[in-house]
Amino acid sequence: MAHQARKRFGQHFLVDSGMIHLIIKAIDPQPQDALIEIGPGLGAMTKPLLNCLDAMAVVELDRDLVKFWKNQAIQKMQVHESDALKFDFQAWAKEQKALLQKNAPEARVKIVGNLPYNISSPLLFHLMSAVADVDEQVFMLQAEVVERMAAQHGDSEYGRLSVMLQSKYHMENVLDVPPECFDPPPKVNSAIVKMIPRKDIHLTPKEYESLERIVSMAFAQRRKVLRNNLSSVKDVLQLSDDVLGLRAQDISVEDYISWARQLAH
Repeated sequence: MAHQARKRFGQHFLVDSGMIHLIIKAIDPQPQDALIEIGPGLGAMTKPLLNCLDAMAVVELDRDLVKFWKNQAIQKMQVHESDALKFDFQAWAKEQKALLQKNAPEARVKIVGNLPYNISSPLLFHLMSAVADVDEQVFMLQAEVVERMAAQHGDSEYGRLSVMLQSKYHMENVLDVPPECFDPPPKVNSAIVKMIPRKDIHLTPKEYESLERIVSMAFAQRRKVLRNNLSSVKDVLQLSDDVLGLRAQDISVEDYISWARQLAH
C-alpha cells in the first residue's frame, strides 16, 4: 500500500528491520498476552506482533489506514477506528484483565505503539486511567520526552512530567531510535520507553489531585527555590529551611507524594 505520511497525524513510519526486531524483543509478546497497539501505521510492528500473538487489537484514526487493515480481514486482529485520546483504554484493559484471569492468569495486558509525537504528553496522561489493569506499556516517543519521563530528581530534565508519571509507573529508557529508521525521517531522535505500573504506591483520587497541585506549584518557576513556589503551603507541610532552600528538581517523587498525602488529609 502506498500511503503518504500525514503531518497532522504526526506520522513517521518505522522501516528499519533490525530496529523493529529490537523493539519487538523489548515488548516480548507472548501468545496469550492481551495487547493493543496505538497507531499501527503500515504494520512495521503490527505484523511481527501478529506472528507472536493469538490475538491483538489496534487503535487507528487515519481512515485510509483503517480501511487498509479492515480490508485484510485478519481473523485475530480487532481494529478500532478512534482517536487514541478518546479511546476508552480503561474499559478495554478491565475487560482483557478479567478474561485473562479466567483463562490465562500468567498472561499480561500490554499497550504498545509508536505514539504521535504531537500528542504524546496528553496521551500518556490519558492512558493513566487504565493503569490498574495494565501490566506493561512500551512506547516509541521523542527521545527528549523519554529523557524527561525517566529523569531522576537532581537531573536537569526532571520536571512535572517525570513526577506525575513516576508516581504511577516504573520507567526504563530501553533503546535509542535514530531518524534514519523512519520514512519520512523525523527531525528529532526517538527512543523506546518501558512503563511498568507501580504496585508499591496507591494514590486516592484526592491524593493524586493534591500531587498535581503541589507539583504544578513547585515547578511553576523552576529557577526559584521552594520558599517562593510553595509559600502558600510551606507552613501546612512544616518544611524545614533546608528544604525551602531547594528547587523543585531537587525533590524526589516519594517526597512529592508524601507532601500530597499531607495536603489531602
